[in-house]
Amino acid sequence: MAFVISDSCVSCGTCAGACPVGAIVEGDGKYVIEADSCVSCGTCAGACPVGAIEEA
Repeated sequence: MAFVISDSCVSCGTCAGACPVGAIVEGDGKYVIEADSCVSCGTCAGACPVGAIEEA
């Protein structure tokens, strides 16, 4: 997995809606990227309004 969601996540859900493969799900207090489903495209990082998604 090339991307992770940091603790800066505000749980807005923008990344989950932007993910073309549905690899982002709501976790405990923030969204998380499911490594098995992620295709490392980076779409989520570009969509995040607070910059909480970073390359691992």
